[in-house]
Amino acid sequence: MHYILIPFAWLLRVLYHLFDNYGVALILFSLLTKLILLPFTAKSKKSMMKTSRLGPKLKELEARCGDDKLKYQQEMQALYKKEGVSPMSGCLWSLLPLVLLMALYYVIRQPMTYLMQLTPDQITQVQEFLTSNNLVELATSGRGSYYTEIVMAQAVYDNMDAIRTLIPDIATRAIDFHFLGVDLSTIPDWHWLFQGPYTLAGFGLFIIPVLSALSQFGSMILSQKLNGTVATNDKGEKDEDAAAAAAQSMKTMMYVMPLFSLWIGFSMPAAMCVYWIAQAVFNTGIDGILTVHYKKVYDAEDEIKREKAAEEAAIEAEKEARRAERRAMNPEGANPNTSRRKVKKQQKAAIPESPKGHMTEEERETYKQSLAEKEKARGGNTGDPNRPYGKGRAYMENRYSSAEASPEEAPEPQIEDAADTPAEETEE
Repeated sequence: MHYILIPFAWLLRVLYHLFDNYGVALILFSLLTKLILLPFTAKSKKSMMKTSRLGPKLKELEARCGDDKLKYQQEMQALYKKEGVSPMSGCLWSLLPLVLLMALYYVIRQPMTYLMQLTPDQITQVQEFLTSNNLVELATSGRGSYYTEIVMAQAVYDNMDAIRTLIPDIATRAIDFHFLGVDLSTIPDWHWLFQGPYTLAGFGLFIIPVLSALSQFGSMILSQKLNGTVATNDKGEKDEDAAAAAAQSMKTMMYVMPLFSLWIGFSMPAAMCVYWIAQAVFNTGIDGILTVHYKKVYDAEDEIKREKAAEEAAIEAEKEARRAERRAMNPEGANPNTSRRKVKKQQKAAIPESPKGHMTEEERETYKQSLAEKEKARGGNTGDPNRPYGKGRAYMENRYSSAEASPEEAPEPQIEDAADTPAEETEE
């Protein structure tokens, strides 16, 4: 950990000596770290936006799978694999700022070691000198014991002339932690709201943790709104329900992170809050820039999806128009390839049922004619409305008549010549 902290301490020390202001050095340190981590931040942002865009599809999967959670998980993993999205990748890269925060915490907590570059023996000599001359009060237990070096570092700056006897070049190493009238080496105390002292410096020290929490809350809200604009469905249209679901899933973090920032602000030196506020501000700006950039990329993809959906809708409309035209030309739906069974079924359905109850003579004749017309349509060839149920092309009106045929129509008998008849048959 010591070797990891060396570059962080070097950068913060260079920035302090360049601007001779500890608060400005922290703000610039925050900006430079954000720029260094920009490629990783961009990758995390892209992954998060891709995941947000899958919201509508995940909603469809949830509706399709119902209560089968195992199937839903399997379908969801298959969808992530198909789209090339890893939900954990966005969270992984977002942990890097926390690693930097830990490193900066050690640098801020031990400025005499990492910023002033004093040896352990020199730190011990300075501590004995300050305590023996009642120049500083050091906590021996509790929270204050973790920040002994930062308290002594400010005392060294305030008493440089006296410390020169121990460390001749202390003037080039000493650090002033004051920023805008606030001592950033001091740990803010929320009891100030009730106990005071009500001075401008006391108010500034109290308000820094509050500003840290508010900046985190504003950053989370803005990021949530920007991410909601990329939730689209398969047609490239914005899905309000998916955006609301994504916002609901991030609702817990939207309140947890500001509370975490508030806790850090009242538990650590105010220098950590200044860094935290700068991180929130720069993160909001960079997040907005990346969102606008990737939104343009995804808008181009959505435009392609919308064009494809419009083409498919036009093709389907043309097919439906053709089907409607065919139905208008052939209402019964029969064609050369239609089976006889289906044709008979359709024809049977088209024949009206026999009306029940009493009918007048006119209604009965009308009904007989309608049946005859239906029979002709079915292939009958009777042509006789009095016999509507007579079927077959070989129908003859007088087939079963009892009247005998006329003599003119009777066949003539054939008389054989006697000469042609054998003698035996003649005798018989």
